[in-house]
Amino acid sequence: MTTRDYNQEIKDTADHQYAYNFDFDVMHPFMIRSFTPFFKPGNLLELGCFKGDFTSRLVDTFSDITCVEASEDALKSARERLGDNINFINSRFEDVKLPYRYDNIVLTHVLEHVDDPVKLLKRINDEWLADDGHFFLVCPNAHAASRQIAVKMGLISHNDAVTHAEFLHGHRCTYSLDTLERDARLAGLDVIYRTGIFFKAMANFQWDKILQTDIVTKQYLEGCYQLGHHYPDLCSSIFLLCKKG
Repeated sequence: MTTRDYNQEIKDTADHQYAYNFDFDVMHPFMIRSFTPFFKPGNLLELGCFKGDFTSRLVDTFSDITCVEASEDALKSARERLGDNINFINSRFEDVKLPYRYDNIVLTHVLEHVDDPVKLLKRINDEWLADDGHFFLVCPNAHAASRQIAVKMGLISHNDAVTHAEFLHGHRCTYSLDTLERDARLAGLDVIYRTGIFFKAMANFQWDKILQTDIVTKQYLEGCYQLGHHYPDLCSSIFLLCKKG
């Protein structure tokens, strides 16, 4: 297997960003909103914290947070941003040794980057998730309306394709609700809730341009979030809530 450069994978390319303002300003708040009713009292493990953007939204709820991140550069940015109140660990998930079990484990837009996703999910189930803990699993959705439109435009070959730009950013697969739940169950996890987050008909770069205008209101964003509960298969992201199996 080719050795991966996790510092290189997080860099923007000429035609594709690793993360967009749409992710930070729209998706992150709606993810937190989707998670909050299911948060358990206690500690939290975030697997793949990138530069701490999502982590910063968790610190108001949890005082005991551990973050595992493979990229040294990303982790340095997260540590500079959030200080020493969080236990940061620079490691691949395949190698990390964690001393505790966790009441809450968060894995958002990370599993699609992993070489052996079922193996990671099995470690979460067998080693890291507390007996009564909750595991929050979110991935980009292969069937998002925006992605299906891109297929019809000829920009992507098929819904669950991994494009060249995605591969450069470390993507190894593109999940839909059925394949994500398949891998969770193969790992032994108990899927207790499933939904989509934010109905999405435009690409991230299009959203970034529109968000700089007054075309889209907060009410419209709220409408897309609410509509996502009716049409989870067309959402930007898919969300599984799991318990230890």
